[in-house]
Amino acid sequence: MANMMKTMQQAIAMRSKMKKMQKELEKKVVEVKSNNGKVTVSARGDMSIKSIDFDPTAFEDLNIERLQKVLVTTVNAALNAAKKTAGTEMQKMGGLSDMLSGMGA
Repeated sequence: MANMMKTMQQAIAMRSKMKKMQKELEKKVVEVKSNNGKVTVSARGDMSIKSIDFDPTAFEDLNIERLQKVLVTTVNAALNAAKKTAGTEMQKMGGLSDMLSGMGA
């Protein structure tokens, strides 16, 4: 019974730590510019897009299909950068493996 209580306490502590980690990741923002510098995407560490900004000339120089490709490429690059940032931050805060090892996993 004592073992079960200890496991439950560790699970509660892990949940708390994961919530804290999620809040911290929401605060981390990476910014990526397209190759042509006309589209800027900001992504958060929680894999959400914060903003997408366009240089006013982006619409003049590119046809819509090209602009769509640039946007997709830049969003994907921003999300990849956010994943890397999140991974680094999770390691700093003690990643999931550290939390699980505390539970005896």
